[in-house]
Amino acid sequence: MTVTAEGPLPSAPYDVTVVGAGVVGSAIARELARHPHLRVALVEAQDDVGQGTSKANTAILHTGFDAHPGTLEARLVREGSRLLAAYAAESGIPVEPVGALLVAWDREQLAALPDLARKAVRNDCHDTGQLGADELYAREPHLGPGALGALHVPGESIVCPWSTTLAYATQAVRGGVDLHLNTQVTAVSRRDGIHTLTTSRGPLHTRHLVNAAGLHADTLDRLLGHRAFTVTPRRGQLIVYDRLAGALVRHILLPVPTALGKGVLVAPTVYGNVLLGPTAEDLDDRTATQSTAQGLALLREKGRRILPALLDEEVTAVYAGLRAATEHDDYRISAHPGQAYVTVGGIRSTGLTASLAIASHVTGLLGDAGLDLKNPVDLEPVRMPNLGAAFPRPYQQGSHVVVCHCEHVTLGEIRDALAATIPPRGLPGLRRRTRAGAGRCQGFHCGATVRELFERAGRP
Repeated sequence: MTVTAEGPLPSAPYDVTVVGAGVVGSAIARELARHPHLRVALVEAQDDVGQGTSKANTAILHTGFDAHPGTLEARLVREGSRLLAAYAAESGIPVEPVGALLVAWDREQLAALPDLARKAVRNDCHDTGQLGADELYAREPHLGPGALGALHVPGESIVCPWSTTLAYATQAVRGGVDLHLNTQVTAVSRRDGIHTLTTSRGPLHTRHLVNAAGLHADTLDRLLGHRAFTVTPRRGQLIVYDRLAGALVRHILLPVPTALGKGVLVAPTVYGNVLLGPTAEDLDDRTATQSTAQGLALLREKGRRILPALLDEEVTAVYAGLRAATEHDDYRISAHPGQAYVTVGGIRSTGLTASLAIASHVTGLLGDAGLDLKNPVDLEPVRMPNLGAAFPRPYQQGSHVVVCHCEHVTLGEIRDALAATIPPRGLPGLRRRTRAGAGRCQGFHCGATVRELFERAGRP
């Protein structure tokens, strides 16, 4: 098992290199690990897996009911939803099938619900149903006044996005994939059937190349001579409310989509919090993950109509993520067999749901381009530590020393994370793996102890 974050890279060529260790890149590397005769690398510009869009999203496992029928995205989201639900059950990733309600607040939105139901059927989602106002308020008694009805989508679920990415990458590394962190690709050349990637840690050589670079996928694509799409960072700001707000909402509350987008939602999380967001702001800066007063004010305004009592609850955190939006309405996944290269671009907020299906699709494209995919094997299952509030946690099972009392994180959980196959290289990474410091006090009480444990483990 090889995980590196510094020093020179191996000189011998890899059979396949995947650039970008987000949820999609990690899923592709995991799928390639099923072919043990291949030498595979997963490279990531930052110091941990899942550091981009994969760590800052709405954490929803979609059914794909509202995708554009007939698109590649619609097919892969539909397939990926089933695959990820099964994988999560096997791997201990918390998933809760809470269902979604598309709430109609005026006559125009109410009239749109039947078309949305028919669209869902075209996307192989056959269990939606329209609710009148009385039934809607019986299901969601804290909903703001004035709602006229809703479309119920029972298959929509909430999931832990951090555990998902980490599970894929862990399985990949245990299956023989080399994970190279802090490895930013700045140039690419190809000679005699070998790509040479110029990186921040020196050259890396590979026969086949997969571009899963997320917000930077178009930049890497241009280095290979292609201009099929341009990424426009779309910032989504979100507000996280304290666990005490959890009793206010039972479903994912979605707006009826418009031409401007899907809008602001209110949703429970598997951690017991409540999310409000996201905004949708197209930017030029691919690093602009800061929250803004204007964005948060907009969210509060929207939230006041959807769930008025939510605004009286304590805010635990705010965060923002950037989605890799493009000028196209579909994923930009394409093979370039003459270059032994596959582009995986334009994977927006549905990438988490579709990740396993994308991985299978991309691996098939590599096979069509000449990669030897003979004799795939089943990988050894992984079992992720549970972060979900609805499932048994270590602090409930016997005598454990609790370090983070807000999130009930035990000493054993922190030690296990620090000794894992892919350990955190910073306190934010440890927080994503354990929830330590992510509660209402934001590490005020446990921060010093957590840092001491981290430093004692020899982490930088």
